[in-house]
Amino acid sequence: MAAQSCSQFHVFSAEEIEFIAEDELIEIVPNMRMDQLNLIRGDFGPFLPQIATEVPLWLAVALKKRGKCRIRPPEWMSVEKLTQVLEAERDSEKEFQVLPFHYVEISRLLFDHAQDDIPDIYMVRSLMEDIRDVRFHKVETSLETFDGRTSAVQIRSLSAMEVNIVRPFVARALQAFQKLGNMVPETDSVPSTRPQGTDKAARGRRILRGR
Repeated sequence: MAAQSCSQFHVFSAEEIEFIAEDELIEIVPNMRMDQLNLIRGDFGPFLPQIATEVPLWLAVALKKRGKCRIRPPEWMSVEKLTQVLEAERDSEKEFQVLPFHYVEISRLLFDHAQDDIPDIYMVRSLMEDIRDVRFHKVETSLETFDGRTSAVQIRSLSAMEVNIVRPFVARALQAFQKLGNMVPETDSVPSTRPQGTDKAARGRRILRGR
């Protein structure tokens, strides 16, 4: 799907970001035997029953759809970890907790294709939604501090999806501030009010002292 874009600021579609996220590695537990796969990303396998191994997310989903494996959700997707992240996000008004850059896309793919592999899936899904809501609110609050003196923006630990949403707005805002700044007329230089005779007198004193 082609990305939506405006004249200058490119915005990736959700499908494009998800496509990129599918290269992230995730652990699976195969229930079959299969030789090693030689892929562009690297070599994966050989695959043996009940022996955990890491593969790209897209391959894990493909094998899961065929009933060839189960997917182990990453540690950060546990109820305990997500609860800690949510509490920390709420406690800090400005700082963002460190999560995988593609945490939104990874969780969405697992919710869609590996529901039976996620313990307490309804609680996990609810916590993920709460975390996203809190982080978006913090992003909005951070952007409210923009003014004409803003020349750059630094918000640490944003995810790919969050950056994709914020980037075009920030770029347009900074460009607008720059245009407004250029429209402000420069104040004329104030002419010196010092009488010319004063300068001549000073030169004369320096000459006499030199003698």
